[in-house]
Amino acid sequence: MKVAIYTLGCKVNQYETQAMERELRARGHEITDFGQEADAYVVNTCSVTAVSDQKSRQIVRRIRREHPEAIVAVCGCYAQTHAGEARTLGADVLGGSGDRMGFLHLLEQAAEARAAANSPRQEAKASGTSPGPGTLESFDSPFARRHIEWLPAGGMEGRTRALLKVEDGCTNFCSYCIIPYARGPVRSLSMEEAAVQAAELKNRGYQEIVLTGIEISSWGRDLEPGLTLMDLLETLSAAVPGVRLRLGSLEPRTVTPAFCRRASVLPDLCHQFHLSLQSGCGATLKRMNRKYSPARYFESVELLNQTFRRPAVTTDLITGFPGETEEEFEETLAFIRKCGFARIHVFPYSVRPGTPAADMEQIPVPVREERARRAGAVAEELRRAYLEGCVGEVHSVLFEQPKAGGFFGHAGNYAGVLVPAEGRDLHNQIKNVRITGVGDSVLLGEIEEEAT
Repeated sequence: MKVAIYTLGCKVNQYETQAMERELRARGHEITDFGQEADAYVVNTCSVTAVSDQKSRQIVRRIRREHPEAIVAVCGCYAQTHAGEARTLGADVLGGSGDRMGFLHLLEQAAEARAAANSPRQEAKASGTSPGPGTLESFDSPFARRHIEWLPAGGMEGRTRALLKVEDGCTNFCSYCIIPYARGPVRSLSMEEAAVQAAELKNRGYQEIVLTGIEISSWGRDLEPGLTLMDLLETLSAAVPGVRLRLGSLEPRTVTPAFCRRASVLPDLCHQFHLSLQSGCGATLKRMNRKYSPARYFESVELLNQTFRRPAVTTDLITGFPGETEEEFEETLAFIRKCGFARIHVFPYSVRPGTPAADMEQIPVPVREERARRAGAVAEELRRAYLEGCVGEVHSVLFEQPKAGGFFGHAGNYAGVLVPAEGRDLHNQIKNVRITGVGDSVLLGEIEEEAT
């Protein structure tokens, strides 16, 4: 069977997609690009916002319309939280946010049934108006999950960095977020299994491993008292020396003096720290049900700046959250300038039905978007200032692909770097690069050749 998979959403979804691809290949199936003809199309959906829901529905309907004879399978957070809606999309297989191996088994069952029947699809099903009586489903209750599902670690095809999912689930229940309802409680991958998977990734040639999860700051909470993310980092650093380790998004309170002291001696830890912010206003953070204040957040930024030489502190920001006044928004703008972020992902608030924030007084959409543009302008100033501060420095760069006549890669601080290639293939090589300038969106540099 030839299978194509379309992935929406976060790095956890990307991780789970690559795991499904690996498993399908192991079972003798072929993976093809989503734009190519296939026997089966899998859509791994996202439900972080209402816009994500809409995109998920659109791609399923498009595939059902363009490939009426193919098997269409839908899984992920949207299918988990909106199973009733998902059933109207005309899919052959439906699964939620868990049991990916069981979902693939149903996909194979659907393919076997199709081959055995060898008959045209029912007209109603081909139209996408009904799921049809033959739809196979695999759902569970996320809140009943107590153990993390084992999935093989790896990277998407052709990538130089691999993803290692070390945690699933979240119990923060931010007022705008539906993900705890899609993913359930915190479940952690054991240190022993994480070390085994990391070693396998190193043996497969990956030079960087990104630790990902729904809320990795909570790693270890379900394993034994006192176990923390830093314990996992130290274990992995010892298990795969020479492989860069990059952290996914962190809850700001993870960064403590002890965290920084222990992290500072790990030779392969990338000095990029993504601390979720969402707002720089204390009143807005309370309405969001975030568990920190701007003062506590800034304490984390200061600790990182005092411990590491020019670390890249990156973040996310939501503008126009319910109840946000112009004064509160101005507080946020002043706060992000104070923090001096290396990069900010700015999003206008998107109503997420089923969450407490959806019932709050809403800011008009044009105001949300206008504030996003203003915050984006400040974010661009800060990004440019951070990159200009890199000029003259030497950074270790993991190269990925040819670009604009040179070769492109990412430094440890996750800044994109472009160097002259002169016909060289630098894919998956790490080189020291002296930064000579700043282009439109990347650092420009020259490789410092090793002495022979």
